[in-house]
Amino acid sequence: MKRLLILVLLLSWTTSLKAQEQGVFKDTLDGAFDVSHFLFDLHGFLPIVSPITEPAVGYGAVLMNAFFIPKKGESERLFRMPDVAFGGGGLTENGTWFLGGGYLGFWNEDRVRYRGFAGYGSINLTYYAFSELLDRELAIEYNLASTFLHQEANWRIGETDLFIGGSYRFVRTRVSSDRDPEDLIPSVDREITTSGLGAQIQYDHRDNVFSPTSGFITSLSMTYYPDELGSTRDYGQLIWYLNYYIPIGSKWISGFRAQSNWAVADPPFYALPYIELRGVPNLRYQGDWIGLVETEQQFRMTRRWALLGFAGYGWAQSSESLTRSDATAWNAGGGFRYLLARAFGLQAGVDVARGPEQWAFYVVVGSSWGR
Repeated sequence: MKRLLILVLLLSWTTSLKAQEQGVFKDTLDGAFDVSHFLFDLHGFLPIVSPITEPAVGYGAVLMNAFFIPKKGESERLFRMPDVAFGGGGLTENGTWFLGGGYLGFWNEDRVRYRGFAGYGSINLTYYAFSELLDRELAIEYNLASTFLHQEANWRIGETDLFIGGSYRFVRTRVSSDRDPEDLIPSVDREITTSGLGAQIQYDHRDNVFSPTSGFITSLSMTYYPDELGSTRDYGQLIWYLNYYIPIGSKWISGFRAQSNWAVADPPFYALPYIELRGVPNLRYQGDWIGLVETEQQFRMTRRWALLGFAGYGWAQSSESLTRSDATAWNAGGGFRYLLARAFGLQAGVDVARGPEQWAFYVVVGSSWGR
């Protein structure tokens, strides 16, 4: 739920020259560039520009206009996450584009967290299917034209860090491909509607939702798309993850991540779980089940600057002949971080990653694991 707020910081320091002249972006502690004061005063309309560097769709950008709604009647010294209404779109070099909007709500002193999105996207991707005739894997380019709606609410249990919630998701998709010589994309998946209900439980014990340095977050969610709700394919998805952060001394943060996704019943090919690691294109390695582990080791060089290294490994297993029965992927890389907002512990920087097939780079604001 923090992603949109974090995106603001990518170009926020260019939105107000007057604020710069008044020292809004200068830390009173060390005189360094810092956006803590700006975050405390978020309100009104603000344009947001964010780069897209995902290898699956190529380089591009997202342009949005966000309206921040501050919480009223609270202490000016106590930061509360503002509600955010937003709308905009994005475009990438492979012709992918999307438009949409939504609302992020943090209600009742953060006891209720709501998010809702709706929009349309035309996404150009590659499906890696196994050809029995050629006895090898084929890369098939295809387009997903989708209308989507997502509604979700989570409730905090008492004064604990435990949240439980529910969700509804609707997607109507048309799949097209001019480069599928053997018709490896199932005809039943060419035009499909999915409508499903979900439930989730999450425990968030991190010291910082932006760039954690200690604690952990774990979540288990299940979404099912039955034909009784209008789905043309009856299937479900189960997702579990754990992100753990361990401080070692005052300068070393040791992070570990584990994730496992399952697809049950009869999902469309593009909804199969996939290995999600930096340096590995999304949807490249799919299966009925995936599991992955990753570690990130960050070393603080100064109060503001840090270097990091990371490495991970993932598995994908499938019972379908259309995909590899077993696939693995690895990643390794490094990057740097700058403490962008000291009062919030928010870092920003760049990662360079290598996967099994290619290099990739990522602009990171907040946690690279994005939870």
